[in-house]
Amino acid sequence: MNRKTLRNPALGLAAILGLAAPVSAAAQEQIRISSDWGSVTAELVDNAATRSLLALLPLTLPMRDHLRQEKTGALPASLPDAPRRRDFTAGTVGLWSADDFVIYYRDGEVPGPGIVILGRLRGDASLFDRPGPVTVTVTVERMPR
Repeated sequence: MNRKTLRNPALGLAAILGLAAPVSAAAQEQIRISSDWGSVTAELVDNAATRSLLALLPLTLPMRDHLRQEKTGALPASLPDAPRRRDFTAGTVGLWSADDFVIYYRDGEVPGPGIVILGRLRGDASLFDRPGPVTVTVTVERMPR
């Protein structure tokens, strides 16, 4: 860890968890994921995939339930690859293939090559713990100062 990480608890936690720091180009922004079931925000990590995701927003995505652990939907364009992980926790927002946006509502693990971590929900992931499809709208939202 460097001095910047030690002075900023959020960066230190991100380093310990193996996540990148919050998106530097959008340091005052987060995404909002809204559906008929409710709305949550997510704080993003800094990688090429999240920067490309921000450029696509706003988006409306039909999502289906997969393995009773996640909602998954096809993005209109592929995002660049970034480091991948096999494990995830409830609230992880990720990318399975180059165009497969995923919201995990349970803890688990995926087979190789793993998922690109895009960010983490700041609300309750159980919002998505319902069988069946849902349509979400993903937008950029200014973070409160």
